[in-house]
Amino acid sequence: MKSSIRSRAPSSSSRLVRRVMQANRGRDTIPERLFRAHLHNRGLRFRIDVRPEPTCRCKADLVFRRFRVCLFVDGCFWHGCPTHFSCPKRNAVWWQEKISDNVARDRRKSKILAEAGWTVIRIWEHEIAQNPDGCVRRVLAALNRRGRRRHAASLPRGVKRGLIAEDENA
Repeated sequence: MKSSIRSRAPSSSSRLVRRVMQANRGRDTIPERLFRAHLHNRGLRFRIDVRPEPTCRCKADLVFRRFRVCLFVDGCFWHGCPTHFSCPKRNAVWWQEKISDNVARDRRKSKILAEAGWTVIRIWEHEIAQNPDGCVRRVLAALNRRGRRRHAASLPRGVKRGLIAEDENA
């Protein structure tokens, strides 16, 4: 049996690299906090860093339980963004395997959640930086699709006739 990728991690190339890697956050990253602020300003309320399903061993960055919508803000480096990921030159084989494992895990978890009836939204950190309003519209559209099947009392502020306004003018 192959040992875990974490147990085979190479040692840091320097003290500085070790400190930088230790400082990486698993939650409350800048892109996450920025996006949460955008959603909160639109009147949306959500749970942060929780398991959407008790049987699924993963925590979503944002969870809208009533709508069964969960959102992941994927970092370009750690999740292998096709646009921005560049494999480090040192220990390249290990890093490629590590990022490939992360991508495979993301796909597995998304599939498990979708099969359990959740709408899974994955947003790249660069999408939030470049077009936060477009990302908010994606979330609102998913909530609208799910909200049409729910009673209007469970919808967040900004709802008109069972729909969340996707544009400021709506």
